[in-house]
Amino acid sequence: MAEMLEIRWHGRGGQGAKTASQLLGEAAAGTGKYVQSFPEYGPERMGAPVTAFNRISDFPITLHCNIKSPRVVLVLDAGFSGKVDFTDGMPDDGLLIINTPKHPAEMRRELGLPPGKFRVFTVDASEISRQTIGRDIPNTPMMGAFAGVTKIIPLNDLIDDTRQKLEKKFRNKPEVIAGNLEAIARAAREVRGE
Repeated sequence: MAEMLEIRWHGRGGQGAKTASQLLGEAAAGTGKYVQSFPEYGPERMGAPVTAFNRISDFPITLHCNIKSPRVVLVLDAGFSGKVDFTDGMPDDGLLIINTPKHPAEMRRELGLPPGKFRVFTVDASEISRQTIGRDIPNTPMMGAFAGVTKIIPLNDLIDDTRQKLEKKFRNKPEVIAGNLEAIARAAREVRGE
């Protein structure tokens, strides 16, 4: 990675955008990268809009400000379509990864994105999480989609690091750990782009 990668997550309270940002940052740090992970939200409550951010670099990060021009944007809830400009500040070759069962070309049309501007990817992270975790919590599948699209963090490293974190939090719930790890791997395989 020649430059610093800036990432923005869009979600609703309870979907795990902040947690995904933290887990992704910790996994990247585990591979020797320099990272930052931070959220931005108002009063915490279920369903309220949440934005989280990551910076990942091969070199020390000296910036301590909000991210205005993310190269990658992950959208945990496509229900924001039309209400939030997901592409705000993105470069023309930016990557947009959206949790939806729709095809990337359909999302491009729905969002009114011109051809050749931005690369659009979709994955049904909600359905994957329902099948693997038993609940609609799309954060870990979206981490898998990120790994599958960007290759910034090797998928096995992401899974191993996430396993270690989840084992601390859910040591008495092995099914939660296994479900999340399966969700990451499935989303990495099932994410599709134009």
